[in-house]
Amino acid sequence: MIIVASDFYYFRCIEFMDVLKDRYFKQNATSIGIVEFFWGLGFPVILESTFLQIFLKNMGASDFLIGLVPSILILGISIFPLLSSYLTRNYEVKKKIVLALHVISSCSTLFFGIFLFFVKDETIILPVFFVSYVIFSLCIGLTLPVWLHFIVKIFSVKKSVQGLSIMYLAQNIAKVIASIFIIKMVEAFSFSLYSAAWIFLGSGIAFLIGSLCFIFTKELPSEQIQPFLNNSFSAHTKDIIVEMVKNKNLLKYLVGDLDNYVMLTVLSFYANYATQYFGIKDYTAAGLFVGFIYTGSIISNLLLGTLGYMSLKNKFLSTKILSLVTLLMLIYYPTFFGFLFASLLMGFCRGTRGLVYSPSIKKFCKREDTTGYFAVASLLTILFGSGFPVFFGKMLDHFSYMGKGAYKIMFAVSFCLIIITLGFGWLTDFDKEFKDTP
Repeated sequence: MIIVASDFYYFRCIEFMDVLKDRYFKQNATSIGIVEFFWGLGFPVILESTFLQIFLKNMGASDFLIGLVPSILILGISIFPLLSSYLTRNYEVKKKIVLALHVISSCSTLFFGIFLFFVKDETIILPVFFVSYVIFSLCIGLTLPVWLHFIVKIFSVKKSVQGLSIMYLAQNIAKVIASIFIIKMVEAFSFSLYSAAWIFLGSGIAFLIGSLCFIFTKELPSEQIQPFLNNSFSAHTKDIIVEMVKNKNLLKYLVGDLDNYVMLTVLSFYANYATQYFGIKDYTAAGLFVGFIYTGSIISNLLLGTLGYMSLKNKFLSTKILSLVTLLMLIYYPTFFGFLFASLLMGFCRGTRGLVYSPSIKKFCKREDTTGYFAVASLLTILFGSGFPVFFGKMLDHFSYMGKGAYKIMFAVSFCLIIITLGFGWLTDFDKEFKDTP
């Protein structure tokens, strides 16, 4: 009887807090939307970037070094979230932490842009870039789990996907605007240091302005009073890892989600594949491809987020099916329109994954504070996530004599891997929802 009364009180408490969260939904959705709009202006330069791979190629980078870029990012967002999770575990209110971490993350890109204005020796550009990118990835790694917990916390369960949809819609509209700007800059100045400096500087400034808009969000307290944790870093991490490894349904989901890393690797190379072997202009690949990627994300946000088509599981499975179609396009139809369609599909998949990932982890989580789950989820997939891009790049360098054939082999390997993720995604039970543990 006591247990029943306790459960009744707990669910009424959740219901009451969800009503309050819905009261602040417009304020939070608008504020987060503005944050992500400004970050979206900078993303085509730093993340999921065709501009970046062509810029590095023009600076003399090998395919191995280009493959190192997504690997550095994945390592950053896989290792450092653990530290972030541990340091913030006893802070119920995460808003100030999220704001501060975003501001710090902005500075590495901003300073690299300033550096390009004054650099005299072009041979140091690549080393300085990689130092800057390591710092950026480290900061994003610290930011990511706290930010993911924050955005699922400020929206009610009922409006979570809708809130994320508005956020990503604003971000992707900004990405399209930024991609048009990149096209014009590169078309006018080619890949000169002058144009690159302005692009990187503008990206850093946009990140910084967007970060400050977290001030306008409203964060409510948790439904439950959380106990103060004084365990060590190793014990904290071990407890979460053990808890997640025992969660077989979550593990199936994480294996099914590995297609995200496969397609991120493909995205990191396909622009060079297009420009080197199929006559696509640099400014087209650096700007137009990105524009189609983000248009695909916008379509995903509207159809699957705002309009709410398909269940969470079907959204998850759709990313794998469309990724398979994308790879077939790159292998068998590498034309101008084929690349644009492949870009559109990749964007749709990336947008859908953004809508599905955080609600899914929240759904399978056994804790009120999901920060630790978001931190460890990346750690559990770190070997594959960071290893595949480096393997891809090394393989392209080794088989460079094969030309476009080397790319097609890796696209075929990627196709087989995504078939496997589709199987695990199908086996994931999205109807099984865990209750929060005290």
